[in-house]
Amino acid sequence: MSATDIEDPNRRDFLYIATGMAGVVGAGAVAWPFIDQMRPDASTLALSTVEVDVSSLTPGMSLTAKWRGKPVFIRNRTADEIEAAKAVKLDELKDPLARNANLASDAPANDLDRTAGEGKENWLVMVGVCTHLGCIPLGQQGDFGGWFCPCHGSHYDTAGRVRKGPAPENMAVPVFEFVSDTKIRIG
Repeated sequence: MSATDIEDPNRRDFLYIATGMAGVVGAGAVAWPFIDQMRPDASTLALSTVEVDVSSLTPGMSLTAKWRGKPVFIRNRTADEIEAAKAVKLDELKDPLARNANLASDAPANDLDRTAGEGKENWLVMVGVCTHLGCIPLGQQGDFGGWFCPCHGSHYDTAGRVRKGPAPENMAVPVFEFVSDTKIRIG
């Protein structure tokens, strides 16, 4: 050791701290591209919500929108379809839960809890995927007038509830809201 090291320990401490900070900044510069690439890209973020114009759907009509790579069935149900769904007793259902992301997870699968809610009971919005093996059911078919999955024979009623076949759950209702009287935002 030289005489200056003994007399000026602050200089040595400063060099240790400066060297350590340079190492931390360098490690951060090297790690940032790896961290940054984990964020979703703009196209993925754009698909997280979708707005659908439903002004052309009169009662009895449906349309299919694409959200997160999955089909979403939007149906403006007729008064007869609504009454048929309301007439079903909960103990007749294979899956007693609503599976509605807008409600509590234990909400019952009554007709109102499967729809857009009070005042908009005619609107049904569901992820159009059979809960058995992920097939796409056909609309307004099957034993209950709702959807039918021809792949394995699952039948859904006019509220998208599984009634017959190997499907274990009702079709899921995604998070959605009416942003106007004619537009639905999904996601």
